[in-house]
Formats: sequence, structure tokens, C-alpha cells
Amino acid sequence: MSTALTRVRSACDEMTRAGGPIAVAQLAAHQHCSTRQLQRDFADVLGITPRHFGQALRTDHTRAALRSSGSVLDAAFAAGYGSVRGFYEEAAQRLGMTPSDYAAGAPELVLLWSVTATPVGDVIAVASPRGLASVRIGNATDLEDEMRREFPNARLDRDDAAMSDVMSALGALAAGGTAPELPVDVHGTAFQARVWSALREIPAGETRTYSQVAEAIGSASSVRAVARACATNRVALAIPCHRVVRADGSLAGYRWGLAVKESLLASESV
Repeated sequence: MSTALTRVRSACDEMTRAGGPIAVAQLAAHQHCSTRQLQRDFADVLGITPRHFGQALRTDHTRAALRSSGSVLDAAFAAGYGSVRGFYEEAAQRLGMTPSDYAAGAPELVLLWSVTATPVGDVIAVASPRGLASVRIGNATDLEDEMRREFPNARLDRDDAAMSDVMSALGALAAGGTAPELPVDVHGTAFQARVWSALREIPAGETRTYSQVAEAIGSASSVRAVARACATNRVALAIPCHRVVRADGSLAGYRWGLAVKESLLASESV
């Protein structure tokens, strides 16, 4: 194991135990290196800064605390925030809504959704005013149940007419055709955003390896992190993670099944 990887893993473990970000100077002192060296190690191994990693951990704790606590104030301190103001300023940005709305299951949040049959299965799409928030492939009944679980109190309106252009575009993509680039409303780390943006640059009918995607975002050693970012893509087809394969050309994993991935690639190659 390389020295850089050892330092990054140890620093990540330290932040995981703390449940959030730790000052880079403190982390570097524990790893017996300079802050500049540790920042460089994180960029090479994970493609993000130590602070971004710590913030992602704290966001996970925030979600759990909001779901389990009846009080936003209790959740703020349980998640490690030093002030309620800081909690609202950072958490609202990373959750995509105010903490109180998230804790309440997103009441008043209006999401439109629709479903269409495609050659690879049913495709269900959920859209906020900013763009696609979720695109799933599978069985319509199961997908609708999954869609409702995360935001049980949101207002989910099925509107096939309003979503017709979006569903036509997704149907075309599922059949291996082309469509205008669809706006998306997804939230992730800075590194995930870079990966997802790179995926949208892969032309239909072509594939890239995880290593090539890592190189494209300027973080050649972050192959595993690229694979994780592909796995966490919530808007199938719109962000074409199915176009990423292993170095030997094999398909690797795909959230919606290897048969779906194989079918999508075969249709696009034609």
C-alpha cells in the first residue's frame, strides 16, 4: 500500500470516528506530513479535499439525526455543528432543502413524476422545478414504492402530460437513440459532480473505462472513487453511467442489472 494511500485512509478513519471534518493541520500532524502534502494525497487518491470528505460524513449524520430526532436543534448538535446558523447554512445547501423540511419528509415539496415502458423495462422519472431528481429502471410498481420512501410527506403528483417531453427523451435514450441533454437536480460531493459531468460527455455508442474517466477529471489514481460515483448516480440514462466499463471491456456492475446495461450499450452501438 502506498504511503499516500495509507495517510488518506488513516485521515478518513479519523474523520469517520469524529463524524465530520477535522482541521487539515490537525490531520496532517497526526499523519506526520505537511498540510500541503495531505491535500495533495487526497486530491490524488479521492479527487476531493479532506474538508469535502468530512462534510460528506457530516451530511450523512445530519440525515440520520433529522430522521431520528423530533428537534432540528437537537439534530444540529448531534451532527456536530457548533451553531444552528451554521447548520442551516451548510445543511440546506447539501440536503437540497431546509433541515426542517427534510426532517418532516419534505412537506410542500412538489415533485412531478411519470412512467413509461421501454425496451429495457419500465422507466420512472421524478422531476423538481430544477430538473430530474430521479430516474429508475425496473418494474413500475416497485419503482413507485422506492420513489415514495425517501420523501414520504412530499407532494408527488403524477403528471404524464407535463412530463411527456421528458419521458419521450428517456424512452429514446433507453432504446439507444438520441435526445436533448436533460436538466438534472441531483446533489453530491464536488468529486461526484465532476464524475457525473464527465459521464455526460461520453458520446452515445462509445464507452470509457473507469481509469479513463478518472484521467478525464484530472484524478488518475481515483479509479475506485469514480466507480463509487457511478454507482450513486440517481438519474439513469440522463447521466449515462452505463457507458463506463472495466479496463478489459467487461461490463462491471450496474444498479439496474447487467442485462439492462448490455442492452443499452448494444442499442447505442447500432
